[in-house]
Amino acid sequence: MRFLIALLAGGASVFAYAPFGAMPLAFFSLAVLAALLAGAPRARSGFLLGFAWGFGAFAAGVSWLFIALHRYGGMPAPLAALAIGLFCAYLALFPGLIGALQVRLQRGAAWRRATLFAGLWTLGEYLRGVLFTGFPWLAVGYTQVPPSPLAGFLPVLGVYGVGALVAFVAALAVAADWRRRRQAVGVAAVVALLFVAGAGLRQIGWTQPVGEPLKVALLQTNIEQDLKWAPARLQDWLQVNARMVADNPAQLVVLPETTLPLLSDMLPRGYLDLLADYARAGGGDLVLGLFTRDADDNIYNAAVSLGSAPSQHYAKRHLVPFGEYSPPLFGWFYQLADIPMSDQTRGAPHQPPLALGGQKVAVNICYEDLFGAELLDSLPEATLLLNISNLAWYGNSLALPQHLQIARARALETGRPMLRSTNTGMTAVVQPDGEVSARLPAFESGALHAEVRGYQGLTPYARWGDAAALGLAVLALLGAVWPRSGRNRAA
Repeated sequence: MRFLIALLAGGASVFAYAPFGAMPLAFFSLAVLAALLAGAPRARSGFLLGFAWGFGAFAAGVSWLFIALHRYGGMPAPLAALAIGLFCAYLALFPGLIGALQVRLQRGAAWRRATLFAGLWTLGEYLRGVLFTGFPWLAVGYTQVPPSPLAGFLPVLGVYGVGALVAFVAALAVAADWRRRRQAVGVAAVVALLFVAGAGLRQIGWTQPVGEPLKVALLQTNIEQDLKWAPARLQDWLQVNARMVADNPAQLVVLPETTLPLLSDMLPRGYLDLLADYARAGGGDLVLGLFTRDADDNIYNAAVSLGSAPSQHYAKRHLVPFGEYSPPLFGWFYQLADIPMSDQTRGAPHQPPLALGGQKVAVNICYEDLFGAELLDSLPEATLLLNISNLAWYGNSLALPQHLQIARARALETGRPMLRSTNTGMTAVVQPDGEVSARLPAFESGALHAEVRGYQGLTPYARWGDAAALGLAVLALLGAVWPRSGRNRAA
């Protein structure tokens, strides 16, 4: 029964994320897990409870992977379900390890158990985000974008640090003895102080506008994934892209990731010149996503600028395992799934922002904006962030609003606007305070016209990266397990 409760509590956590936005459920879900761990007799039980919680959370939260593998990847439904189940089981190992260590090490007063849980949670989520290229999707801190008061900590501690605060509050609430008035008042005061401090931090402008406002047109082509690669429709898609660029002049026009479904050197002669002419006629530049190939026959998922400024190039550097490259020993996967352009090469680790319209635009492509610390490489030079994505792979699923929520966290962490141009949604403008100032409806073809300012300066997170959150996590662990007396040492 305890494991079923953990499974359901993990599954319920999905409602704390977009599009549901029931932020308090993040605290409730972790509080249930912390309460179960407090009563677990052995580390093995703690592992199983954490694993059950994690499996429930990831099975509910990344269920959209089934659409990519089965509907668009052609994998038989049972095999797609099995692959996703195994992936969720792998991800659940991290909360499982947290649970085992919590049961093994928890002792003493409520604050010691709560800080232990928060420290373990931080390290567990961080490891999930970096091991084997990482998968930081559904980090708990993403639930705390505005209007949560804890959003004020995102420019300071980043998403992992905010997740630690959620874990701390949740564990403290269940570890405290609410029958003891002094302890109850103390716990309530600490929680209130965190929320007040977060609200206060929201009032600080860590970065400042720079340069003149930039007129942008973010294009959403809305081309279905199962039609995009049909050879008979190629001419249609070339015309769609060209027409949208011609009809939407701006200083910065953006087409989404891989908007042209073939290599740049296979495009009709003069096609890119035509797009460049349209951009120049509108007095600006175009950034579009397409596949490029170098002299060594390496293929890149790239963004290329055309127009008034000299042409510039960005190649995606953090590729998606199984979708964009094959990890060692997994070549058999592609015998079960049909994924176009699945043998790509990583771009260079350090690529300068694109100089466009008087601003420095740091491009990231789709999945890359999950890795907040990697986006810091472009700072302080970059004044704008630009994400181009093709989420058509995931249909009308939770992936789209969850990805926009991630972009909101990145804007807060960096103190920069995040522009998003996507194939099917969510095309949007996110301000440095994490608020979405404009957005197109999903699954409609259209152009989002907006005026944005570039920003300069550094947030504390931009200076420290994840080091601050990890350092605090280590201190929390030391404080939680350090013996307070000879009696504790003997124990």
